[in-house]
Order: sequence, then C-alpha cells, then structure tokens
Amino acid sequence: MSAVVLASVAVAACGGDSKAEAAKSTVCNARADISKQVDQLKGMTASTFTTSAASKSLSEIRSSLSDIKDAQGDLADDRRQAVEQANQKFAGQVQDVVKQVFRSTSAAEAKSQLTTAFQQLADTYQQTYARIDCS
Repeated sequence: MSAVVLASVAVAACGGDSKAEAAKSTVCNARADISKQVDQLKGMTASTFTTSAASKSLSEIRSSLSDIKDAQGDLADDRRQAVEQANQKFAGQVQDVVKQVFRSTSAAEAKSQLTTAFQQLADTYQQTYARIDCS
C-alpha cells in the first residue's frame, strides 16, 4: 500500500471524514505526486537522462494511478466521472512512454525520443489531472 493511500486512510480514521472525502484526499495526494514525477521527467534533458531515473518516476506514477483507481469508486458522482476520464487518458499516455523507455535501440535515441515523450506526458497531465479540483 502506498504512502498516499495510508495517509488518506489515516485522515479518514482520525477526522471522521466521509468515504467521499477520504477518496478525494487520496486522489488529490496522488495527483500531487504525479505532478511532481511529471515535472522530474519533463526536466530531464539528453545530458541528464538515465533509464533508471525515468523508470523510477514512471513506476511512482503508475503507483499513484493505481491509488486513484482504487479510490475513485468512493468519489461523488461528478468528481468520479472526471477522475475516471483523466485516469484513462493519462494512464494511456504513461503506457506509451513506458514502451518508449524500453524500446529504443540506443541511449542516444532513447534520450531524444523521451525528451519529446516526457513533454507530451506533461501536456496530457495539464489536460487531465491538473483540471481536477482539489480545493
């Protein structure tokens, strides 16, 4: 269980929050982690890129997406629909990037392709999760 889920469970247990509020907290915490990981990936350049660092960030993103998927059933209907749509679109983009990380034939090729892929991932984040209201 990730730290995001544990923190949300703790908030729900201590604060008496409803299931929907606990789910919102989980989604918002996971969204913040995704944003952090996307920023790290987007900040990689051909000279700073390593497969290990990219894989770690992508793994963290997948874990956060899983946390969101687990929590979305407890969200209020309007929020659940927005989160499901964001999760579906963003998860697809993550899968495309993961494939690129391991498909490239050389380190130089990977660096070039992934710089573009990470920017596309950041753009997709802005079109999906950045629009989810966490206030």
